[in-house]
Amino acid sequence: MTEWRPDKLARRLPHLQARARLQASMRQWFAAEGFLEVETPILQAAPGAEVHLTGFATEWELPDGESRERWLHSSPEFAMKKLLAGGLPRIFQFARVFRNAEGSALHHPEFTMLEWYREGVGYEAIMADCAALLAALGVDQLQWDGNVCDPRAEPERLTVADAFVRHAGVDLFATMGNAEALSGASGVAMHAGDTWEDVFFRIMFEKIERRLGVGRPTILCEYPISMAALARAKPGDPRVAERFELYVCGVELANAFGELTDAGIQRERLEADMDLKDRLYGVRWPVDEDFLAALDHGLPDCSGIALGFDRLVMLASGAARIEDVLWLPVR
Repeated sequence: MTEWRPDKLARRLPHLQARARLQASMRQWFAAEGFLEVETPILQAAPGAEVHLTGFATEWELPDGESRERWLHSSPEFAMKKLLAGGLPRIFQFARVFRNAEGSALHHPEFTMLEWYREGVGYEAIMADCAALLAALGVDQLQWDGNVCDPRAEPERLTVADAFVRHAGVDLFATMGNAEALSGASGVAMHAGDTWEDVFFRIMFEKIERRLGVGRPTILCEYPISMAALARAKPGDPRVAERFELYVCGVELANAFGELTDAGIQRERLEADMDLKDRLYGVRWPVDEDFLAALDHGLPDCSGIALGFDRLVMLASGAARIEDVLWLPVR
């Protein structure tokens, strides 16, 4: 690891200076909106709820000789919702988060997540936050891989179903649960053992994602309910969840929910996802019982979002790789 050498650091310094400016301006925006900045523990009883992520496990050795398994969190979501249940109505955090077995131009095993929550609002309020934050960055253009985007432009709002029609020629809900039908309708190959969700994600990668957020940001919303374990169903259409992702220059920047507040339903979804994780990978993460206790105590109606801060810095500063915007990458 030689990224500290003066020549290498000097090459990254413009991106790193942009990182500091963006973080400062975003903190000012949250303060003006009445948010409280919080810090929650990195070590957690469960790393998260994602089926397809790999976590970092460790052992906590107590003074009495007992040891407990703990995980480096993949998101501060569970902990921040506990604070919401405790009575904090508007909170945000720049959190260091960890995801094992990841590495690419857009992925790193340790990175920074900007996460915020508002009590008493629907996820449309978080969409408005995204537009306001992008406009307040103080940059004229976001760019990545030949695509450009005006951060001050009003975001396009596009449902997942409409995106599949527009970019893949597929009636998504007509194929629901049928991987072969989804593959055949889209022309995207189906591999042995693929599930409907596997084909869904391949279509997203091959035909849809790179076309989102070009020219102006895209808010991709109303995901199938099976793909939103922590979100509530949309009123009037139980097939979809109050979930959206923010895309800029073909890059997914953020993932947002109208938050599920029912502890019983949440337990069922977490256990179902861990059953699937066990079947696919032979791994089962524990369920955070304290998180479920917070929901049972009373998580207020709220919405929240997790934004990849390093990716945003890349797009704002013109960096080619995520390591260019990290003070010192993991080695």
